[in-house]
Amino acid sequence: MKPFNKMTVLITGSSRGIGASIAKRFASEGMNLVLHYLQSHEEANETARQCMAVGANVMTISADLRSREQLERMREKLEIHDMMPDILVNNAGIAHYGMLSDVTDEEWDHVMAINLKGMFLCCQLFMPSMISRKYGRIINVSSVWGMSGASCEVLYSTTKGGMNAFTKALAKELAPSGITVNAVAPGAVDTEMNNNLNEHEKAALAEEIPIGRFGKPDEVASLVYFLSLPESGYITGQIISPNGGWVT
Repeated sequence: MKPFNKMTVLITGSSRGIGASIAKRFASEGMNLVLHYLQSHEEANETARQCMAVGANVMTISADLRSREQLERMREKLEIHDMMPDILVNNAGIAHYGMLSDVTDEEWDHVMAINLKGMFLCCQLFMPSMISRKYGRIINVSSVWGMSGASCEVLYSTTKGGMNAFTKALAKELAPSGITVNAVAPGAVDTEMNNNLNEHEKAALAEEIPIGRFGKPDEVASLVYFLSLPESGYITGQIISPNGGWVT
């Protein structure tokens, strides 16, 4: 097994928010990073510059996670550049707010495709190289709503609940190959995903959380990093929720 700081990490949706924080946490160890994004070109490049500034080897790459063809081209590019991931972080995802009665077929298919199909395709395309090496780490960034559900977020909760079930099942399938699969399910984190809330709503939500505040992206990133370590090899099939005691 190669030294940890020589490993390659692929992070989907890494141009900003939690994904960017995860990238910077791995970059601090001087690792090889593949920063995936879809349209946020400038933000991805800025994250890449910050990662390179602390010694990481970085490649940025754009692909639509809904497209097997685009992801296959991404895999081919990574193979050519010897950047096949030892660690896969399925972070990309989109939120959806609204009553279930108002959800259209198009909205349902769109959120399902990004949040679930994208994770499925990335795992299916990148786990064979991990299996051949008898080592790998897959960390899926889920949500507390995948554990408890949320009113007016039925569609989003469904995708994250599916991600949690996917994690548990795949962990059992890949365990004999030396690959762990876990999910990090954050509670309320201070990112753009919560921009739909005004300041009054954010304050009211923070009061419901025993710790009394939103989480920080860096706190989620630290947990993802821990689960990627070689010494975390006995932790698999787990849904770990950093949520300030909000949901237990």
